[in-house]
Amino acid sequence: MTLETSRLIADVVEKHADELVELRRDLHAHPELSWQESRTTDVVAARLEGSGWLVTRADDTGLVADLGSAGPRIALRADMDALPVDDLTRDPWASTVPGVAHACGHDVHTTALVGAALALAEVHAAGLLPTRVRLLFQPAEEVMPGGALRLMAQGVLADVERVFALHCDPGIDVGQVGLRLGPLTSAADRVEVRLEGTGGHTSRPHLTGDLTFALAKVTTELPAVMSRRMDPRAGVSVVWGMVRAGAAPNVIPGSGMVAGTVRILDAVAWAECEGMVREAVADIVRPYGVRAVVEYQRGVPPVVNDAEANEVLARAVAAVVGADGEVAAPQSLGGEDFGWYLDTVPGAMMRLGTRTPGGATYDLHQGNLVVDERAIGIGARLLAEAAATVLAGS
Repeated sequence: MTLETSRLIADVVEKHADELVELRRDLHAHPELSWQESRTTDVVAARLEGSGWLVTRADDTGLVADLGSAGPRIALRADMDALPVDDLTRDPWASTVPGVAHACGHDVHTTALVGAALALAEVHAAGLLPTRVRLLFQPAEEVMPGGALRLMAQGVLADVERVFALHCDPGIDVGQVGLRLGPLTSAADRVEVRLEGTGGHTSRPHLTGDLTFALAKVTTELPAVMSRRMDPRAGVSVVWGMVRAGAAPNVIPGSGMVAGTVRILDAVAWAECEGMVREAVADIVRPYGVRAVVEYQRGVPPVVNDAEANEVLARAVAAVVGADGEVAAPQSLGGEDFGWYLDTVPGAMMRLGTRTPGGATYDLHQGNLVVDERAIGIGARLLAEAAATVLAGS
């Protein structure tokens, strides 16, 4: 990366600053759920096709765009889907789709990548691009198994040497960027345990499997067992979201269920999780004479940032917001299907600060999420810088 290239990236993003803000507002006003991102795909494709990128529509929604003919191939990814929540903001560009909103910042991610694309196109035209760049505008990050696997099955990582992404962080001030070496987010699996047994009257629990009691044991003991059976450094967390059994206080039901998530920061331990959950559930219910059926859905692997890729991002942050703009990104037990890309090629994800300094702190996946739109240009420059950086020996 040369100073001339950095200046050109900054100039191009600044030139398109108003356009990028309007694009983000348009996407925010017209959110689309997972696998329904047709309009978003059309809008992005139309903008890129006029700027020198070779655009290929994905088999479903989403698209891939390529630029350059020499050097290592670097991929940049943005997710495009919205969430099934109501938009509670009062912005003029609030969602026009009832019950659907960009409450995770994917509109910002998509717009930042469009901005990076416009900058990289001019860098390439000036003969300053030392890499080949592939853009991955990915659908369906918010559902399992998610759009990353679908794109990967279409060969989008062929010849890719590194892949980068960003994610909005409303807990970090705009102008700051969170980086973290190693695990950034966790694996996220879903587990449902259904118990079946002989029901009866609560006055005669000894003649039944006392299924509600057995279900309570699963609910409380499985998290405890997993915390002792697995390396605590792996960060395993079992948390329930649903418990259902019975319809009357004096009736022991014949069936019940508990469902929740299993999250873990370590990729090796993640591979062992499902078997351990099944074994533990069987051991917990054995004394009660009930039958357990475990449905375990593996979700996404942890996002584990590669050392060299993280160094590329550190250089990008220094070039865009200065070395003082880098902050330590906290680990999150949230799931992110960017981990599937990193399971195949090295790369890294950064946390883009979206909080107005001194302003309110919002949370992701909430309908009241507000972002400081100055983050759009910063994100665009960061992604472009990362794509145009080649480390010694790369």
